[in-house]
Amino acid sequence: MSILDPIYLLVALATWPIWRRRARADWPARFGHADRLPRPDRPRLLVHAVSVGEINALRTLVPILAEACDLVISATTDTGIARARDLYADRATIVRYPLDFSRSVRRFLDRVRPDAVALVELELWPNFIAECARRKIPVAVINGRLSARSFRGYRLLRPFLRRTFARLALCCAQNETYRARFCAMGTPSDRTRVEPSLKWDAPPTQVPHEQAQALADALGIDPARPLVVGASTAEGEEALLHEACPPGVQLLCAPRRPERFDEAARALPACVRRSSPDPRPDAERFLLDTIGELTLAYSLADVVVLGRSFGNLHGSDPLEPAALGKPILIGPAHDDFRDAVQALDEAEALRISTRERLDQDLRELLEDPARRTRMGEAARRCVESRRGVSRRVAEMLLALAHHEPRPSDSQHRVSPERVAEKPA
Repeated sequence: MSILDPIYLLVALATWPIWRRRARADWPARFGHADRLPRPDRPRLLVHAVSVGEINALRTLVPILAEACDLVISATTDTGIARARDLYADRATIVRYPLDFSRSVRRFLDRVRPDAVALVELELWPNFIAECARRKIPVAVINGRLSARSFRGYRLLRPFLRRTFARLALCCAQNETYRARFCAMGTPSDRTRVEPSLKWDAPPTQVPHEQAQALADALGIDPARPLVVGASTAEGEEALLHEACPPGVQLLCAPRRPERFDEAARALPACVRRSSPDPRPDAERFLLDTIGELTLAYSLADVVVLGRSFGNLHGSDPLEPAALGKPILIGPAHDDFRDAVQALDEAEALRISTRERLDQDLRELLEDPARRTRMGEAARRCVESRRGVSRRVAEMLLALAHHEPRPSDSQHRVSPERVAEKPA
């Protein structure tokens, strides 16, 4: 038993009402119980992504990896599992990632038996990393991100987490500041490098017209009237968008969390819900209460407003609507996507708005088709100019899975202390 197990147990007991209320499924798999995977005839790589956003980021990486190794993808959330099955079930085995109890981790690794592990963004659970080290399974972080908010918390626990970070075989961080924070937490600098976010590669540049049209027809969206899509909205943002949209403009909201679907419907008067469509010719408010159709909604939009950015959360990913050539508005709270927002803002493909100015910004864009076109074209160019990271990351992961020497990265040697405190 790990020294962490009693701590995890106390936390689980204290938070049980929350877990129970969310009605999480698949408990045996969360404790590592499931059928053992057959032994492959080539190296096996386990890629772990927490939920839908991280799963989506793998869309260009997975095909490359699946050609060269036996690929297993794990996720933590129910929505992440569902999305992984939708996208990758024909090329990879989809499994549930375990809770970080030592026995759960051992059972999980006994059944999966990976030759290497890649963790998307962070997800460094101490028992999991320690057990991989004991079994000599190299662990990499890809798309690495350690925000200022997370770094403050991790730094308080640095004496306990340093060994966990030091055990990483490779860390591909999204920018120099994130890289320095990993080093400051204990990852040896010669095992780190900077690679832009995989999400620059992931978004499609077009979607099947017939699928998008089917969504529009099912909801009753009028193609002759402007449509604003509020993506990954959080509490209060559906009402904000409803009030900010000019008269006659259609609004489709897609809440980030499924448990908020009913609450969001109440904030959108007389809305048509995707889960039980009842299209009406006079409808102006629509609710996308399904998983996996947001890309189709983006393709229908005249303007995209990114949620989780007008309150105390930390933004939503702008790259998918950008790749589809859509003009974008985002609120001031977007720390989790600072690099992408900054790049798109500098390209004049995105505008940072506020709660007070959202109605004015929407009106100006909706009244100026030429400006919307310029912003959309600039967004598409910005995304295209940054593609290509997936193949580089794939080569490094496959080298780990084959236990080949990792390429050196001396060009990125910097002092962690010099940049670890930068806001990113």
